[in-house]
Amino acid sequence: MSAIRVENVRKTYPNGYDAVRGVDLTAQDGEFLVLVGPSGCGKTTLLRMIAGLENVSAGRIVIGDEDVTNVPPHQRDVAMVFQDYALYPHMTVADNLAFGLRLSKLARAERERRVARVAATLGLDELLDRKPGALSGGQRQRVAMGRAIVREPKAFLMDEPLSNLDAMLRVSMRSELARMHERLNTTTVYVTHDQIEAMTLGHRVAVLREGALQQLDTPQELYHHPVNVFVAAFIGSPAMNLVEAHVERGIAHIGEFSIPLPTDTRGIDGNVVLGVRPSDFELVAAADPDLPRITVRPEVVEDLGAELELIFPVNAPRPHAELTRTSSTGSSVQDGRLLADDERSLLTARVPLRTSFVAAETVELAIDHRHLYFFDRETGHALRLEEARATGVDQPLRANSR
Repeated sequence: MSAIRVENVRKTYPNGYDAVRGVDLTAQDGEFLVLVGPSGCGKTTLLRMIAGLENVSAGRIVIGDEDVTNVPPHQRDVAMVFQDYALYPHMTVADNLAFGLRLSKLARAERERRVARVAATLGLDELLDRKPGALSGGQRQRVAMGRAIVREPKAFLMDEPLSNLDAMLRVSMRSELARMHERLNTTTVYVTHDQIEAMTLGHRVAVLREGALQQLDTPQELYHHPVNVFVAAFIGSPAMNLVEAHVERGIAHIGEFSIPLPTDTRGIDGNVVLGVRPSDFELVAAADPDLPRITVRPEVVEDLGAELELIFPVNAPRPHAELTRTSSTGSSVQDGRLLADDERSLLTARVPLRTSFVAAETVELAIDHRHLYFFDRETGHALRLEEARATGVDQPLRANSR
Protein backbone atom coordinates (compact mmCIF):
# COMPACT_ATOMS: atom_id res chain seq x y z
CA MET A 1 0.00 0.00 0.00
CA SER A 2 1.30 3.48 -0.89
CA ALA A 3 -1.63 5.73 -0.07
CA ILE A 4 -0.71 9.16 1.31
CA ARG A 5 -2.77 10.55 4.19
CA VAL A 6 -2.53 14.16 5.27
CA GLU A 7 -4.27 14.51 8.62
CA ASN A 8 -5.14 18.01 9.90
CA VAL A 9 -1.77 19.33 8.74
CA ARG A 10 -0.75 22.91 9.49
CA LYS A 11 2.31 24.95 8.58
CA THR A 12 2.97 28.12 10.55
CA TYR A 13 6.14 30.10 9.94
CA PRO A 14 8.03 31.92 12.73
CA ASN A 15 6.45 35.26 11.73
CA GLY A 16 3.01 33.77 12.46
CA TYR A 17 1.95 33.29 8.83
CA ASP A 18 -0.24 30.19 8.33
CA ALA A 19 0.69 28.75 4.92
CA VAL A 20 -1.36 25.56 5.39
CA ARG A 21 -4.39 25.54 7.67
CA GLY A 22 -5.61 22.18 8.90
CA VAL A 23 -5.71 20.27 5.61
CA ASP A 24 -7.18 16.75 5.58
CA LEU A 25 -6.92 14.68 2.40
CA THR A 26 -5.92 11.24 1.15
CA ALA A 27 -4.28 10.18 -2.11
CA GLN A 28 -5.44 6.61 -2.55
CA ASP A 29 -3.07 3.83 -3.59
CA GLY A 30 -2.37 4.31 -7.32
CA GLU A 31 -4.34 7.57 -7.53
CA PHE A 32 -3.27 10.68 -9.44
CA LEU A 33 -4.25 13.48 -7.03
CA VAL A 34 -3.82 17.09 -8.13
CA LEU A 35 -3.41 20.06 -5.78
CA VAL A 36 -4.55 23.21 -7.55
CA GLY A 37 -5.01 26.82 -6.61
CA PRO A 38 -3.66 30.31 -7.19
CA SER A 39 -0.15 31.41 -6.24
CA GLY A 40 0.29 31.51 -2.48
CA CYS A 41 -2.52 29.07 -1.67
CA GLY A 42 -0.17 26.60 0.09
CA LYS A 43 -0.13 23.79 -2.46
CA THR A 44 3.67 23.65 -2.89
CA THR A 45 4.21 23.99 0.86
CA LEU A 46 1.88 21.03 1.41
CA LEU A 47 3.74 18.98 -1.21
CA ARG A 48 7.09 19.83 0.39
CA MET A 49 5.76 18.69 3.77
CA ILE A 50 4.75 15.36 2.23
CA ALA A 51 8.29 15.09 0.82
CA GLY A 52 9.85 16.04 4.16
CA LEU A 53 11.42 19.22 2.82
CA GLU A 54 9.30 21.36 5.16
CA ASN A 55 8.60 20.66 8.82
CA VAL A 56 5.00 20.08 9.90
CA SER A 57 3.74 22.51 12.55
CA ALA A 58 0.76 20.34 13.52
CA GLY A 59 -1.00 17.19 12.29
CA ARG A 60 0.64 14.19 10.69
CA ILE A 61 1.52 12.63 7.32
CA VAL A 62 1.21 8.89 6.70
CA ILE A 63 2.64 7.09 3.64
CA GLY A 64 1.39 3.54 3.36
CA ASP A 65 1.11 2.40 6.97
CA GLU A 66 4.02 4.50 8.27
CA ASP A 67 3.76 7.83 10.03
CA VAL A 68 6.50 9.83 8.31
CA THR A 69 5.80 13.21 9.91
CA ASN A 70 9.26 13.33 11.47
CA VAL A 71 11.05 10.97 9.07
CA PRO A 72 13.91 12.51 7.00
CA PRO A 73 13.19 12.99 3.28
CA HIS A 74 15.60 10.31 2.05
CA GLN A 75 13.85 7.68 4.18
CA ARG A 76 10.31 8.35 2.89
CA ASP A 77 10.72 6.44 -0.39
CA VAL A 78 9.13 9.16 -2.50
CA ALA A 79 10.54 10.75 -5.65
CA MET A 80 10.06 14.45 -6.38
CA VAL A 81 10.02 16.19 -9.76
CA PHE A 82 10.70 19.92 -9.54
CA GLN A 83 9.60 22.83 -11.69
CA ASP A 84 13.18 23.68 -12.70
CA TYR A 85 14.15 20.04 -13.53
CA ALA A 86 17.13 20.17 -11.06
CA LEU A 87 19.45 18.22 -13.37
CA TYR A 88 23.21 18.12 -12.79
CA PRO A 89 24.68 20.10 -15.72
CA HIS A 90 28.08 18.38 -15.63
CA MET A 91 26.57 14.87 -15.82
CA THR A 92 25.29 13.00 -18.84
CA VAL A 93 21.66 11.93 -19.12
CA ALA A 94 22.66 8.40 -18.09
CA ASP A 95 24.49 9.67 -15.02
CA ASN A 96 21.59 11.94 -14.06
CA LEU A 97 19.20 9.02 -14.30
CA ALA A 98 21.44 6.77 -12.23
CA PHE A 99 22.51 9.31 -9.61
CA GLY A 100 19.88 8.49 -6.98
CA LEU A 101 20.43 4.76 -7.46
CA ARG A 102 24.16 5.23 -6.97
CA LEU A 103 23.56 7.06 -3.69
CA SER A 104 21.36 4.22 -2.47
CA LYS A 105 24.22 1.78 -3.19
CA LEU A 106 22.20 -0.25 -5.69
CA ALA A 107 24.27 -2.84 -7.55
CA ARG A 108 25.72 -1.60 -10.84
CA ALA A 109 24.01 -4.25 -12.96
CA GLU A 110 20.60 -3.36 -11.50
CA ARG A 111 21.30 0.37 -11.99
CA GLU A 112 22.11 -0.14 -15.64
CA ARG A 113 19.05 -2.33 -16.14
CA ARG A 114 16.71 0.27 -14.65
CA VAL A 115 18.31 3.17 -16.54
CA ALA A 116 18.07 1.30 -19.84
CA ARG A 117 14.43 0.40 -19.24
CA VAL A 118 13.39 3.93 -18.28
CA ALA A 119 15.37 5.47 -21.14
CA ALA A 120 13.59 3.19 -23.59
CA THR A 121 10.18 4.02 -22.08
CA LEU A 122 10.75 7.78 -22.28
CA GLY A 123 12.54 7.83 -25.64
CA LEU A 124 15.89 8.84 -24.17
CA ASP A 125 17.94 6.00 -25.69
CA GLU A 126 19.74 8.26 -28.16
CA LEU A 127 20.39 10.97 -25.58
CA LEU A 128 22.13 9.03 -22.81
CA ASP A 129 25.58 10.49 -23.61
CA ARG A 130 24.40 14.11 -23.82
CA LYS A 131 24.52 16.67 -21.05
CA PRO A 132 21.49 18.78 -20.07
CA GLY A 133 22.83 21.84 -21.89
CA ALA A 134 22.45 19.99 -25.20
CA LEU A 135 18.80 19.05 -24.57
CA SER A 136 15.54 20.83 -25.37
CA GLY A 137 13.11 21.79 -22.60
CA GLY A 138 10.94 18.77 -23.31
CA GLN A 139 13.92 16.43 -23.26
CA ARG A 140 15.13 17.85 -19.95
CA GLN A 141 11.68 17.30 -18.50
CA ARG A 142 11.77 13.68 -19.66
CA VAL A 143 15.12 13.21 -17.91
CA ALA A 144 13.72 14.74 -14.71
CA MET A 145 10.74 12.37 -14.91
CA GLY A 146 13.04 9.45 -15.67
CA ARG A 147 15.22 10.18 -12.66
CA ALA A 148 12.12 9.87 -10.47
CA ILE A 149 10.75 6.77 -12.22
CA VAL A 150 14.02 4.86 -12.10
CA ARG A 151 13.94 4.84 -8.30
CA GLU A 152 10.65 2.84 -8.30
CA PRO A 153 9.36 4.79 -5.27
CA LYS A 154 6.15 4.40 -3.30
CA ALA A 155 4.91 7.72 -4.64
CA PHE A 156 5.73 10.54 -7.05
CA LEU A 157 5.51 14.16 -5.91
CA MET A 158 5.47 16.67 -8.78
CA ASP A 159 5.75 20.42 -8.32
CA GLU A 160 4.49 22.18 -11.48
CA PRO A 161 6.76 20.07 -13.71
CA LEU A 162 5.35 21.43 -16.99
CA SER A 163 5.25 25.14 -16.21
CA ASN A 164 8.56 25.93 -17.96
CA LEU A 165 7.48 24.39 -21.26
CA ASP A 166 5.85 26.23 -24.14
CA ALA A 167 2.10 25.84 -24.63
CA MET A 168 2.16 23.16 -27.37
CA LEU A 169 4.77 21.05 -25.59
CA ARG A 170 2.87 21.34 -22.34
CA VAL A 171 -0.23 19.86 -24.00
CA SER A 172 1.69 16.89 -25.41
CA MET A 173 3.53 16.31 -22.11
CA ARG A 174 0.20 16.30 -20.28
CA SER A 175 -0.97 13.37 -22.35
CA GLU A 176 2.37 11.62 -21.85
CA LEU A 177 2.07 12.06 -18.09
CA ALA A 178 -1.39 10.49 -18.16
CA ARG A 179 -0.10 7.55 -20.23
CA MET A 180 2.88 7.12 -17.91
CA HIS A 181 0.65 6.98 -14.85
CA GLU A 182 -1.60 4.40 -16.47
CA ARG A 183 1.44 2.23 -17.09
CA LEU A 184 3.17 2.67 -13.71
CA ASN A 185 0.05 3.00 -11.51
CA THR A 186 2.11 4.72 -8.79
CA THR A 187 0.46 7.07 -6.30
CA THR A 188 1.09 10.62 -7.54
CA VAL A 189 0.52 14.01 -5.93
CA TYR A 190 0.81 16.74 -8.53
CA VAL A 191 0.87 20.50 -7.90
CA THR A 192 -0.23 23.02 -10.50
CA HIS A 193 -1.81 26.47 -10.73
CA ASP A 194 -3.23 25.55 -14.16
CA GLN A 195 -6.79 24.29 -13.71
CA ILE A 196 -6.80 22.77 -17.23
CA GLU A 197 -3.86 20.57 -16.18
CA ALA A 198 -5.71 19.71 -13.01
CA MET A 199 -8.92 18.76 -14.83
CA THR A 200 -7.24 16.68 -17.52
CA LEU A 201 -4.75 14.81 -15.32
CA GLY A 202 -6.36 14.32 -11.94
CA HIS A 203 -8.43 11.34 -10.87
CA ARG A 204 -9.42 13.74 -8.11
CA VAL A 205 -8.55 17.39 -7.60
CA ALA A 206 -8.05 19.31 -4.36
CA VAL A 207 -8.74 23.05 -4.66
CA LEU A 208 -6.85 25.15 -2.10
CA ARG A 209 -7.30 28.77 -1.11
CA GLU A 210 -5.21 30.65 1.44
CA GLY A 211 -3.91 27.39 2.91
CA ALA A 212 -7.33 25.79 3.37
CA LEU A 213 -8.92 22.97 1.40
CA GLN A 214 -12.05 24.21 -0.40
CA GLN A 215 -13.20 21.06 -2.22
CA LEU A 216 -11.76 17.63 -3.03
CA ASP A 217 -13.57 15.72 -5.74
CA THR A 218 -13.44 14.39 -9.28
CA PRO A 219 -12.96 16.96 -12.06
CA GLN A 220 -16.54 16.52 -13.22
CA GLU A 221 -17.96 17.07 -9.74
CA LEU A 222 -15.84 20.19 -9.27
CA TYR A 223 -17.05 21.55 -12.60
CA HIS A 224 -20.73 20.71 -12.22
CA HIS A 225 -21.14 21.03 -8.42
CA PRO A 226 -18.74 23.65 -6.99
CA VAL A 227 -19.28 24.11 -3.27
CA ASN A 228 -18.68 27.86 -3.27
CA VAL A 229 -18.07 30.93 -5.43
CA PHE A 230 -14.29 30.54 -5.26
CA VAL A 231 -14.30 27.02 -6.71
CA ALA A 232 -16.88 28.04 -9.31
CA ALA A 233 -14.70 30.97 -10.42
CA PHE A 234 -11.47 28.97 -10.44
CA ILE A 235 -12.56 25.78 -12.20
CA GLY A 236 -13.49 26.09 -15.86
CA SER A 237 -12.03 27.83 -18.89
CA PRO A 238 -13.36 30.36 -19.65
CA ALA A 239 -14.31 30.93 -16.03
CA MET A 240 -17.93 30.77 -14.88
CA ASN A 241 -19.77 34.08 -15.20
CA LEU A 242 -20.69 35.31 -11.71
CA VAL A 243 -22.97 38.26 -11.07
CA GLU A 244 -25.20 39.52 -8.28
CA ALA A 245 -28.89 38.92 -8.92
CA HIS A 246 -32.23 39.16 -7.17
CA VAL A 247 -34.54 36.16 -7.42
CA GLU A 248 -38.23 36.66 -6.78
CA ARG A 249 -41.25 34.53 -7.71
CA GLY A 250 -39.29 32.30 -10.05
CA ILE A 251 -37.56 35.11 -11.95
CA ALA A 252 -33.89 36.06 -11.70
CA HIS A 253 -33.34 39.80 -12.15
CA ILE A 254 -29.80 40.55 -13.37
CA GLY A 255 -29.32 44.21 -14.12
CA GLU A 256 -31.53 45.00 -17.10
CA PHE A 257 -32.38 41.32 -17.73
CA SER A 258 -35.15 39.19 -16.23
CA ILE A 259 -34.74 35.45 -16.66
CA PRO A 260 -37.57 33.04 -15.79
CA LEU A 261 -36.31 29.99 -13.93
CA PRO A 262 -37.30 26.34 -14.36
CA THR A 263 -39.82 24.97 -11.89
CA ASP A 264 -37.24 22.95 -9.94
CA THR A 265 -35.16 26.07 -9.15
CA ARG A 266 -38.01 28.13 -7.78
CA GLY A 267 -37.15 27.34 -4.18
CA ILE A 268 -34.39 29.96 -4.49
CA ASP A 269 -35.42 33.42 -3.33
CA GLY A 270 -33.69 36.70 -2.45
CA ASN A 271 -30.35 38.30 -3.25
CA VAL A 272 -27.86 35.77 -4.59
CA VAL A 273 -24.73 35.38 -6.66
CA LEU A 274 -25.83 33.78 -9.92
CA GLY A 275 -23.43 31.73 -12.03
CA VAL A 276 -23.67 30.67 -15.67
CA ARG A 277 -21.04 28.86 -17.71
CA PRO A 278 -20.01 30.55 -20.99
CA SER A 279 -20.96 27.35 -22.83
CA ASP A 280 -24.55 27.60 -21.54
CA PHE A 281 -25.26 30.53 -23.84
CA GLU A 282 -26.42 29.77 -27.38
CA LEU A 283 -27.21 31.76 -30.47
CA VAL A 284 -30.99 32.02 -30.69
CA ALA A 285 -31.12 30.57 -34.23
CA ALA A 286 -29.72 27.25 -32.98
CA ALA A 287 -31.26 27.18 -29.50
CA ASP A 288 -34.23 25.43 -27.95
CA PRO A 289 -37.13 27.88 -28.49
CA ASP A 290 -38.24 27.36 -24.87
CA LEU A 291 -35.05 28.86 -23.44
CA PRO A 292 -35.15 32.47 -22.18
CA ARG A 293 -33.45 35.05 -24.39
CA ILE A 294 -31.47 38.20 -23.85
CA THR A 295 -30.26 40.82 -26.31
CA VAL A 296 -26.70 42.04 -25.77
CA ARG A 297 -24.09 44.24 -27.40
CA PRO A 298 -20.68 42.54 -27.08
CA GLU A 299 -17.84 44.94 -26.38
CA VAL A 300 -15.27 42.31 -27.43
CA VAL A 301 -15.59 39.51 -29.97
CA GLU A 302 -12.83 36.89 -29.91
CA ASP A 303 -12.62 34.53 -32.89
CA LEU A 304 -11.24 31.17 -31.73
CA GLY A 305 -11.65 29.43 -35.07
CA ALA A 306 -14.43 26.95 -34.43
CA GLU A 307 -16.01 29.16 -31.74
CA LEU A 308 -16.60 32.77 -30.82
CA GLU A 309 -16.29 34.33 -27.40
CA LEU A 310 -18.63 37.28 -26.93
CA ILE A 311 -17.83 39.51 -23.96
CA PHE A 312 -20.67 41.82 -22.97
CA PRO A 313 -21.50 44.07 -20.01
CA VAL A 314 -24.44 43.71 -17.64
CA ASN A 315 -25.57 46.53 -15.35
CA ALA A 316 -25.27 44.43 -12.21
CA PRO A 317 -22.55 44.30 -9.54
CA ARG A 318 -19.82 41.72 -9.50
CA PRO A 319 -19.68 39.40 -6.46
CA HIS A 320 -17.97 40.88 -3.44
CA ALA A 321 -14.19 40.53 -3.86
CA GLU A 322 -13.94 38.71 -0.52
CA LEU A 323 -15.72 35.71 -2.05
CA THR A 324 -13.11 35.24 -4.79
CA ARG A 325 -10.05 36.56 -2.92
CA THR A 326 -6.99 34.38 -3.45
CA SER A 327 -4.61 35.76 -0.80
CA SER A 328 -4.25 38.06 2.17
CA THR A 329 -3.07 40.80 -0.20
CA GLY A 330 -6.63 41.06 -1.51
CA SER A 331 -6.02 39.77 -5.04
CA SER A 332 -8.95 37.93 -6.59
CA VAL A 333 -9.55 35.34 -9.28
CA GLN A 334 -11.61 38.03 -11.01
CA ASP A 335 -8.91 40.72 -10.95
CA GLY A 336 -8.17 40.58 -14.68
CA ARG A 337 -9.69 43.98 -15.43
CA LEU A 338 -7.93 47.12 -16.61
CA LEU A 339 -10.82 49.58 -16.42
CA ALA A 340 -11.29 50.02 -12.69
CA ASP A 341 -13.93 52.74 -13.18
CA ASP A 342 -16.29 50.25 -14.89
CA GLU A 343 -18.37 48.69 -12.12
CA ARG A 344 -20.52 46.60 -14.43
CA SER A 345 -20.16 42.85 -14.66
CA LEU A 346 -18.62 41.47 -17.83
CA LEU A 347 -20.07 38.16 -19.00
CA THR A 348 -18.60 35.78 -21.55
CA ALA A 349 -20.61 33.64 -23.97
CA ARG A 350 -18.88 30.92 -25.98
CA VAL A 351 -20.89 30.01 -29.08
CA PRO A 352 -20.20 27.99 -32.26
CA LEU A 353 -18.89 30.03 -35.19
CA ARG A 354 -22.00 29.91 -37.38
CA THR A 355 -21.85 33.56 -38.32
CA SER A 356 -19.51 36.46 -37.67
CA PHE A 357 -20.11 39.40 -35.36
CA VAL A 358 -18.32 42.62 -34.66
CA ALA A 359 -18.06 44.54 -31.39
CA ALA A 360 -21.16 46.62 -30.52
CA GLU A 361 -23.39 44.65 -32.92
CA THR A 362 -26.64 43.49 -31.34
CA VAL A 363 -26.71 39.75 -30.66
CA GLU A 364 -29.62 37.70 -29.34
CA LEU A 365 -28.60 34.88 -27.03
CA ALA A 366 -30.51 32.08 -25.34
CA ILE A 367 -29.52 31.02 -21.81
CA ASP A 368 -29.82 27.41 -20.73
CA HIS A 369 -31.51 28.31 -17.45
CA ARG A 370 -31.54 24.66 -16.39
CA HIS A 371 -27.82 24.92 -15.71
CA LEU A 372 -27.69 28.09 -13.61
CA TYR A 373 -25.81 28.16 -10.29
CA PHE A 374 -26.84 30.01 -7.15
CA PHE A 375 -24.60 31.03 -4.25
CA ASP A 376 -25.20 32.81 -0.97
CA ARG A 377 -24.34 36.47 -1.48
CA GLU A 378 -22.57 36.83 1.89
CA THR A 379 -20.87 33.47 2.50
CA GLY A 380 -20.37 32.36 -1.12
CA HIS A 381 -21.63 28.87 -0.32
CA ALA A 382 -23.59 27.05 -3.00
CA LEU A 383 -27.35 27.05 -2.53
CA ARG A 384 -28.31 23.44 -3.15
CA LEU A 385 -31.49 23.09 -5.15
CA GLU A 386 -32.37 19.83 -3.41
CA GLU A 387 -32.39 21.79 -0.13
CA ALA A 388 -34.60 24.41 -1.72
CA ARG A 389 -37.05 21.80 -2.97
CA ALA A 390 -37.14 20.13 0.45
CA THR A 391 -38.27 23.37 2.11
CA GLY A 392 -41.25 23.75 -0.21
CA VAL A 393 -42.46 26.70 -2.26
CA ASP A 394 -44.07 28.38 0.77
CA GLN A 395 -40.70 28.44 2.57
CA PRO A 396 -38.12 29.15 -0.11
CA LEU A 397 -34.37 28.89 0.46
CA ARG A 398 -33.64 32.55 1.05
CA ALA A 399 -30.32 34.21 0.44
CA ASN A 400 -29.18 37.20 2.46
CA SER A 401 -31.07 40.41 1.89
CA ARG A 402 -29.35 43.68 1.18
